[in-house]
Amino acid sequence: MKSKMILMLLAVMLVVSACGKKEETPAAEGNNEGSQATQEVTLKVATLIPPMTDVLDIVKPLLKEDGVNLEVVVLSDNVQPNTALKDKEVDANFFQHVPYMNQFNEANDANLVAVQPIYNAIYGAYSKKYKTTEELPEGATVAIANDPSNIGRSLVMMEQNGLIKLKEGVGFNATQADIIENPKNFKFQEVDLLMLARMLDDADLVAMTPAYASPLGLTPKKDALFTEKDDSHFAITLVAREDNKDSEAIQKLAKRIAGPEVKAFFEEKYADIAIPAFE
Repeated sequence: MKSKMILMLLAVMLVVSACGKKEETPAAEGNNEGSQATQEVTLKVATLIPPMTDVLDIVKPLLKEDGVNLEVVVLSDNVQPNTALKDKEVDANFFQHVPYMNQFNEANDANLVAVQPIYNAIYGAYSKKYKTTEELPEGATVAIANDPSNIGRSLVMMEQNGLIKLKEGVGFNATQADIIENPKNFKFQEVDLLMLARMLDDADLVAMTPAYASPLGLTPKKDALFTEKDDSHFAITLVAREDNKDSEAIQKLAKRIAGPEVKAFFEEKYADIAIPAFE
């Protein structure tokens, strides 16, 4: 009897052992699936306003297919996205051109880097009071952004259109001190970038990108008194840090944000204010 009981116990143990071994294979497969799920990374990207926010909304489901959970962080001013990126509160940002980024780096000992240019925003000068540059009066107030890169951009645009003359060679580094000819004695008022749209009621002329003109129903081709001659220097760009620019998640974002879906979006929705900066 004892022998029979021992044999039965051995048989039960073998069955249990065999069952355990059989379950190892699907469990391992489950672990593989689990590891793929856990490999999904969250990528935080800071931005400000449309069309930047629109572009990120387009690529969000596409990145999900790539194993990247895109978290869009909408901030309220044009300093926070760079500060947050520098402090590693976000992984990238999408709101600025490279000259503005370089200015931030120099002023804050930061190491932000351009990853992918996305679109060229047509920079223009708008007025509620006048229809042509010839109508602008003596001493007219011209509102421009107060950061160095956009001060230079605004003044160069004014020079390109024959309204002022700058010192030879200053280019986009120009400041008001570099104006050597100002026939109509324009008064330049430097304000925060996000205040430009509000200045349209008070100033005689406001220089701004479509991102701030569009909410007012204004487009550069139809409503600007004049526009800049070359906007490629100021392409709105995806920006990351030196320490993460080559990461797989950032590179997946760069590929998607310069993909056919985004190009089609600009061509269909923003053809009159923005030009894709990628092929």
